Amino acid sequence: MPVSPRPAVVAMAPYHPPTGNRHDKVRLDFNENTVGCSPRVIEALRRGLSAEALTVYPDYTSVRRTLSGFFQVAPDELLLTNGTDEAIQVLINTYIDDGDEVITLRPSYAMYRFYSEVAGAKIVEVAYVPPAVEFPLTELLAAITPRTRALLISNPNNPTGTSLELDSIERILNAAPNAAVLIDEAYFEFCGITALGLLHRYPNLFVSRTFSKVYGMAAMRMGCLFSQAANVAFLHKAQSPYSVNMLAAMAAEAAVQDPDYIANYVREALASRDLLRQGFDLLGITYAPSAANFILGYFGSRAVQVRDALREQAILVRDRSYEIPGGVRITVGTLDQARRVLAELERIWKRT
Repeated sequence: MPVSPRPAVVAMAPYHPPTGNRHDKVRLDFNENTVGCSPRVIEALRRGLSAEALTVYPDYTSVRRTLSGFFQVAPDELLLTNGTDEAIQVLINTYIDDGDEVITLRPSYAMYRFYSEVAGAKIVEVAYVPPAVEFPLTELLAAITPRTRALLISNPNNPTGTSLELDSIERILNAAPNAAVLIDEAYFEFCGITALGLLHRYPNLFVSRTFSKVYGMAAMRMGCLFSQAANVAFLHKAQSPYSVNMLAAMAAEAAVQDPDYIANYVREALASRDLLRQGFDLLGITYAPSAANFILGYFGSRAVQVRDALREQAILVRDRSYEIPGGVRITVGTLDQARRVLAELERIWKRT
C-alpha cells in the first residue's frame, strides 16, 4: 500500500495536459509563440554554455538587474520563478493555509485551482458567462468576504481571451485589502494593459509575467512575480533558492534585449487574430472578443469533431467544450498559419 497523502491531494482530479506528439505539427493549442525565440537567445546560450558553467549554482545578479530595468521595477520588487506556475505556487505557499478562502474564475488557467487544491484551500469560483464571457466584476466583488485570502486573475483571461481594465482591477484591490490579488499578465504584450504601474499604491497587488508565450521560451520555464519589496522578501522565504536554472536566466536576459523581434512577432500575431476574426465572420462562426493571442470560437455540438478534423491535417487546437459549450480555443499563430486554419475550417464547416 502507498503512503497515505494529505486529504486535499486525494480529493484532487489529476491534471494531464495533452502535450505529447506535438512536433512537426501546426501548434495552435497552447498559445505558444509559433515562430521561435529571438536569435539573440540562441546566441547567448551558445556563448554562455560550457562544462564549467554547468558546475556552478546560478548567479541571478545580472539577470535580476536587467529584468528590473526592463520591467521598470526595483530589483527587490522582482522574484524570478520557474515559469508562471511557480509564481502561483510560491504565492499560495506564502499566503494560504489549509481551509483559507481563495477566489478564482471559471473557466480560467487550471494551475490556479491546482495549487489552491494542493494547499487545501476553500476555492470560491466566479463564472464567466458565455457567449460574451465578459469579466464578471459585479459577481467577483460580491464574492469577496473578510475570509478571502487570495484572488487569482488572468488578464487577459485564458481561455476566453477577454480582458479587464485598470479601473476594475483597482476596484478589486480596494475591495480585498487583506488578500493577495494576483494579476497574471501572461498575454500582456497582445493587449497592452498592465497593473505594474499600481504596485506602489497597493500592497496587496502581485503581478506575474512569463517568457513562455510571446518570447517563445516555453521549454525554458521562466517567469517573474512582482510586488512591493516587503512582500517579495516573504515570497523569497517560501521559494527554493535555485529554482530558476542558469540557462533560463541567461535566455531571459537576452530575450528582453531584442525588443524589435518581439514587436514584429506581436504585430504579425495581431494581424493574424484579425484575419481569423474576419474568416469566422464569413463562415458564420461566433467567437468571444479576444485581447490575447488566441480566439475562443463557438462550434456547438461539432467542437470535438472540428478539433479532430484539424488534427488529421496536423493542426492542433484546444477543445474547451467540456467547460464552455461548443468552445474551441485556437492560437492565432502567423498569417500563413491563420490562412491554413481558415481553409481547413471552411472545408470542415461546410460538411453536411
